[in-house]
Amino acid sequence: MSALARLVGLKAPPEHKADALPVSHLGPGVAITGILDCEGALHVHGLVRGRINTDRLVVGLDGFVEGDVVAREVVVEGRLLGRIFGHTVTLDASANVTGRVFHHIVTVVKGAQFEGRMPWRPLNFFESLDQLPEGQA
Repeated sequence: MSALARLVGLKAPPEHKADALPVSHLGPGVAITGILDCEGALHVHGLVRGRINTDRLVVGLDGFVEGDVVAREVVVEGRLLGRIFGHTVTLDASANVTGRVFHHIVTVVKGAQFEGRMPWRPLNFFESLDQLPEGQA
């Protein structure tokens, strides 16, 4: 199984338990450009331009992500411009998302702003995801 497929797979790697995964934070003063690989959970309160690969992503109220996101679980409270590849995706009431949300389960809370497409994908789509499809958000 590829590293990308592991990130969006249904089961955590055997050496990790969900509660034991590390949590990383990018504060409001942090701006990153490029590919960000993070084991465990990542909370973004700053700016990320590029791609994020993580087990769980939370884009905080003041967070902004421009690019692709690959994660088992994604929660957007802030802004996101790009594509999300996530088994479970939640757009909170304060979310502002433009792009595509490839998901198996999606929750859109009343008040969330979304412009784009939300194509549903079966579980095997995420299990066999070796590389991201090319294309525009």
